[in-house]
Amino acid sequence: MKCPHCGDAATKVVDSRSASGGVRRRRECQECAERFFTYEQYQSVLVMVIKKDGRREEFQREKLLHGLRVAARKRPLPAGAVEAIVDEIERRLMAADRDEVPSRAIGEMAIAQLKLLDPIAYIRFASVYRQFASIDDLLQGIARLDYSPLPAAEQARLFEDDMSRILDGERVPTPIESAPSAAAARR
Repeated sequence: MKCPHCGDAATKVVDSRSASGGVRRRRECQECAERFFTYEQYQSVLVMVIKKDGRREEFQREKLLHGLRVAARKRPLPAGAVEAIVDEIERRLMAADRDEVPSRAIGEMAIAQLKLLDPIAYIRFASVYRQFASIDDLLQGIARLDYSPLPAAEQARLFEDDMSRILDGERVPTPIESAPSAAAARR
């Protein structure tokens, strides 16, 4: 650490204290004896998102959160449900230990979670994400919905078993898509 007063690199830490989001250190220059503070902040792992057109940009939590909030607008969802989805996706991305992730993988994870949470929010998000071009596309998306609740173990399975396949760019059917529909079960 260089002294901001004289530029000498010989400094020592006199005191360290926890600060919000990091550590505050009081340092003393060994050359000019001036004291100064430094602040160190924790930085999470940087994950780059590979867009459809090949561009790469840093993962932006707020961008995902905004898209999900728009899809869930005016829906009777529990407080913090959308934030919890983003927290889980972000946690999984950071834990995946990958430098780059296709945007498609993030979209698929969001769709899978919205589908479990609220069918209307799912259709809203999917219609933009999957770029439904016609009413038939929209109706097919609606037809894939199954309103029967999933056991908690099935909800956790999506991330545990299929995470690496999703990150590799494969489209993995959600447990709802994998289960026979109510109409097929009646036949």
